[in-house]
Amino acid sequence: MSFEAAIARALPGIPRSASPVDQIAYARDLWPRHHLAVTEGRIAEHRPGMIVWPSSTEEVAQVVRFCADEGLPLVPFGAGSGVCGGVLPDERTVVLDLKRLSRRRSLDREAPSVEVEAGALGIRFEEELNAEGFTLGHFPSSILCSTVGGWVAARSAGQCSGLYGKIEDMVASLECVVGRGEIVRFDRRARGPDLTPLLIGSEGVLGVVTAATLRLHPAPPARAFAAFSFPSVEAGWDAMRAMFQAGLRPAVSRLYDPFDSFMARLGAVRRQRAHAGAADDSSEGAAARGHGARGPGAGAAVLRGLLRAPGLLNQIVDGVGSRVLRGATLILIFEGTARASADDLARAAAIAERGGARPLGEEPARHWLAHRYSVSYRQAPVFMAGAFSDTMEVAAPWSRLDGLYRAVRGALGRHVFVMAHLSHAYPDGCSIYFTFAGSAPSVAAAEAKYDAAWRAALDAAIDAGGTLSHHHGVGRSKAPRLGAELGLGADVIHALRGVFDPAGVMNPGNLLPREGSSAARRPLPPPPAAPVLDGDSMLVHAAGAARLGEIERALEQRGLTLAIDFGATSPELTVDAWIAAGAPGAPDPWSDPVDHLVAGFTARLASGAELAVRPAPRRAVGPDLFALFLGVGGRVGAVTSAHLRAHGASRPRALPTALPRQPSLRDDEAAWLDAVVSAARDVR
Repeated sequence: MSFEAAIARALPGIPRSASPVDQIAYARDLWPRHHLAVTEGRIAEHRPGMIVWPSSTEEVAQVVRFCADEGLPLVPFGAGSGVCGGVLPDERTVVLDLKRLSRRRSLDREAPSVEVEAGALGIRFEEELNAEGFTLGHFPSSILCSTVGGWVAARSAGQCSGLYGKIEDMVASLECVVGRGEIVRFDRRARGPDLTPLLIGSEGVLGVVTAATLRLHPAPPARAFAAFSFPSVEAGWDAMRAMFQAGLRPAVSRLYDPFDSFMARLGAVRRQRAHAGAADDSSEGAAARGHGARGPGAGAAVLRGLLRAPGLLNQIVDGVGSRVLRGATLILIFEGTARASADDLARAAAIAERGGARPLGEEPARHWLAHRYSVSYRQAPVFMAGAFSDTMEVAAPWSRLDGLYRAVRGALGRHVFVMAHLSHAYPDGCSIYFTFAGSAPSVAAAEAKYDAAWRAALDAAIDAGGTLSHHHGVGRSKAPRLGAELGLGADVIHALRGVFDPAGVMNPGNLLPREGSSAARRPLPPPPAAPVLDGDSMLVHAAGAARLGEIERALEQRGLTLAIDFGATSPELTVDAWIAAGAPGAPDPWSDPVDHLVAGFTARLASGAELAVRPAPRRAVGPDLFALFLGVGGRVGAVTSAHLRAHGASRPRALPTALPRQPSLRDDEAAWLDAVVSAARDVR
């Protein structure tokens, strides 16, 4: 029986297609490396065997069960806007397009929360919520062409993560199809056990997200806008750090390096000239219109020539620096009530001015908001001009940010031209978003240069103590270096896959390095003998055997605290025992979704193997493995050290919610937890 006939017989009621047009449309995501092949006429070289469009969770389960039984690769597909090579099928692959699962199942106005299916398109979903007086608070730049399921699968961040957090901070429960077609629902628990962090960020290799219950917020009645020019990017990020550690939570805080800021000012000048030209048909306005009509032509040749000498171009930019380019630009937007937004902006402005900033008024921030999604559509002209471009987002604690910025920028700069901005800030660290462009005489040479730039940058990020991804995920582009960051953690994810996808059909080749992590393992350093404070990042590194009271007393000497309610837990508990019990008395994660309990940790599994997850403010490098220890009673192993959040006197405004903090653990969830524990604890 043919491939197509077998699917038709097994899935008679589910729409499907093997037409060449559909095969081309579902052959890839938006990984820029694929764009290079397209410029040479090589279109969709990896085409799936079949595309199916289920319209219910039960139909998804049918498809998963069929693929598991037949050993056919299965790739969940949202809107195809991923940029890391998460979709790369072959002729036996079934692509599962989820966009027919787009219904809003329920809206709870009291919580408030919404249950929505995975195929819901981001912008339409948000607009529907706005009409009801709510917002999700999640605004990725791809919101026009990405889905709820894609956000969850990639551990997405939106542009307002400074107030609302990332997608993992919004999930109250997940419905998934896993294994051999089982439909499961996992609820979030603030104190564990919580299996949702293992599915969030799993990029389709553990199961198919079919629906999510997400926390909502009242739509903000007011916004406050400001922009500041700093003498350097370092001065700008010092101010961002001070703001978040003072308890401020700007919905948007974006810091552009001097060159990026210079380009933004050029754009403002061009807009003014274009406006004048439209009004009076001045020669400048007409010239601008004429240049736009000429297409890539001579300008493209100049661009290609410049980008073939990126080292020189980067040296020129570095040489003129802030003196000529006139500093780094910080954009701030606060939202909430009019009074709270204005008050918070006034506090932020005082911090900025103490850091040497010059106020730029509201216009740059208002302009950014009006064009907030345009960045997703700027690559095409670069490729049309015969060059290439891409982005890379990494993150690190504040104390390591300078080293990360310089290392990655330097590694990329040997191959391509680099710009950068900082966004997605947190009390303990920040993400850096690099944009780079290059050119070469042929497509083959461009692919080689592109690959070399990525290899160098990923290695530099690892060596500088950063995380490889903050919100784009791993896909295939970063999978070869996942073991270098996670070490044994990559093997733990492999073990989790054996639980959730025993047939091994879920998006094979995505996320996980095929060779495992054994080559990247190194002996872990011993836990600190006494608590060690990273004052810049407000993190305290303590041994798992250290007592909470001991850590608290050490922090009190620095005017800091763990912010634990010691009426709910004993100061005599060790860090390991406290985490195993679910961190009783810790700050409520729903009240300040921007913060987190533990930035990084080390653990000894029951097998004796050692696991290390480096400290980072947030990461998108697969499942959150801390879920294997929080509230799990030490069944997987013991936490040997942890980077805990230290807090100052200033606390952020709480974001209220009536969502349950500790839903009861259902029997079916407990069975899955037992299977996960059994697999993870035995990894060697």
